[in-house]
Amino acid sequence: MIKPWVFEFFPELKDAAPEAVSQYFSKYLDLWARDEALGFEGIFFSEHHFGNAYSPSPNLLIAATAGRTKTLRLGVMGMVVPYYTPWRIYEEIAMLDHLTDGRLEIGTAVGIPQEIARVGMTMEEARERNDEALQILDALLSQEEVSFNGKYSKFEKLRPLPRHRQQPSPPKWTTVVSDDSARKAARRGSKISTAFNTTERIKEIFDAYRDEAQKAGVKAGPDDLAIRRRIAVAPTEAEAKGYMDAMATRVRALLARDPRVAAKHVPDSPDRDKQGGFTVSDEEFIHGTPRQVADTIIDQCRRTGAGHFFSILHWGASLEEVSRGRELFGREVIPLLRKAQI
Repeated sequence: MIKPWVFEFFPELKDAAPEAVSQYFSKYLDLWARDEALGFEGIFFSEHHFGNAYSPSPNLLIAATAGRTKTLRLGVMGMVVPYYTPWRIYEEIAMLDHLTDGRLEIGTAVGIPQEIARVGMTMEEARERNDEALQILDALLSQEEVSFNGKYSKFEKLRPLPRHRQQPSPPKWTTVVSDDSARKAARRGSKISTAFNTTERIKEIFDAYRDEAQKAGVKAGPDDLAIRRRIAVAPTEAEAKGYMDAMATRVRALLARDPRVAAKHVPDSPDRDKQGGFTVSDEEFIHGTPRQVADTIIDQCRRTGAGHFFSILHWGASLEEVSRGRELFGREVIPLLRKAQI
């Protein structure tokens, strides 16, 4: 079975009056509640700042969506760790785990270079803060009281409340784009997701994860691995191609303004380095009829061993187009994914 998720970017509504933005939030909350009835496994919200998306505090979106749903898993992919004090991250995670009735997923990220730079932080500092904070977070998830003496955090016998609900802890996720980051996640006991690369390259990354997990004596399988792709689905292939062409244009325009591309940084990777790079492969974009889309997703998941698929459906399109795409994906693609054998 392939578990289908929504990856929600929550795009900015350009040149809108405040009242229109409020209505936009309300309509998207309705959309996310509808995702449960359509059969999605859950929603991962993204965190972005200073333009292009309305998701500077995705934990608030989780809390709002939790009250409208009963079965959807809810998380952030990922919460930008360097912006926060580590104990605050744990406290919010623990509260959300209760507010979601134990449906929370934990995802973390270093952050996007141009957003990090806007607040006067270098990527080197962001990575240091991230690594230190994850040590603290993992300790707080396993111990009720923690002491720590590091570069950015120092405290004695800290006892945050409440304690998280899921035991031993909510599932942890890390976005990776390299063998090294996959191995690091395996040692942490974190699931991984990746995007952009070819399916062949994704398999190499997942192989590194599986190898490291085996060395650590941890069993790793399809439930620990996720592929994230952009999707355009329609009743006919021609209509889907029109949607995909428009979406690809929007994506390319966004990346053209993104210094990560010129610097060859990989988006959303918790451990990218200055020499890290990425290319947006053709396999990143999946379009077609429901049957065609399902066949492509199943093929990529089988080739890599991924048991989860994160869908960015009709990214940047009108709410009406996004809603139609989700409805079609839910009614006709999801049943095929859930029947698929990996």
